[in-house]
Amino acid sequence: MKCVIIDDEPLAVELLQDFVKKVDSLELMNSFNNAIDAVSFINQNNVDLIFLDIEMPHFSGIDFINTIEKKPLVIFTTAYSDYAVEGFNLGAVDYLVKPIPFHRFLKAVVRAQQVLQPAVVPQAISETTNATEIEQDFMFVRAEYENVKLNFADILFIEGLKDYVKIYTTDNKFTLTLISLIKLENLLSSKGFSRIHRSYIINIKHVKSIQKNKVLISDKRVPISESYKNAFFEKINL
Repeated sequence: MKCVIIDDEPLAVELLQDFVKKVDSLELMNSFNNAIDAVSFINQNNVDLIFLDIEMPHFSGIDFINTIEKKPLVIFTTAYSDYAVEGFNLGAVDYLVKPIPFHRFLKAVVRAQQVLQPAVVPQAISETTNATEIEQDFMFVRAEYENVKLNFADILFIEGLKDYVKIYTTDNKFTLTLISLIKLENLLSSKGFSRIHRSYIINIKHVKSIQKNKVLISDKRVPISESYKNAFFEKINL
């Protein structure tokens, strides 16, 4: 992602420049110590992401966002948490409060990558081959800096977290990606998967047993909620 830093604090700019160098997917195009000088550059260049301070003299980050014609993704970087709501109302990808730790910076960048290039999920592919419909049996999801291929048959269950989902697989590993559980439910419901809880989707073929309000998958007990129980039991003819 091509990025720009706008901050009136030299030390803050240096820190962000150092962080950007550590992330292979980021390319720093320019840095500015005031938002006014950055307006023409943003309008004349293809910029994917801006790290933008809010409290700057004469021309704030909020003013800047409302002025530019092109609207790249924005991650606000500020010493004040008071503007968080306004920042997100302006469509900011994330809001980082100084001093910014690198792990929090990286999380914001991953979030921006997911917005710019959402997790790749395939649509069914229909081809006329002996009158048989051929469907993809895998999907790609974005994880850190690569698209990871996951075979549906290898997925045990999926756990929804606050911002991400964990996709657990038969190799005793999981893939963490930023995608909604609803989107995965829509994709996987016809592939032998079932939503059994607001936070869980399971692969029915890997269910070993059903114990009251839980299913046993591998060595994991996954809860079944009352709101999903009837639909799940109907799906498995129980």
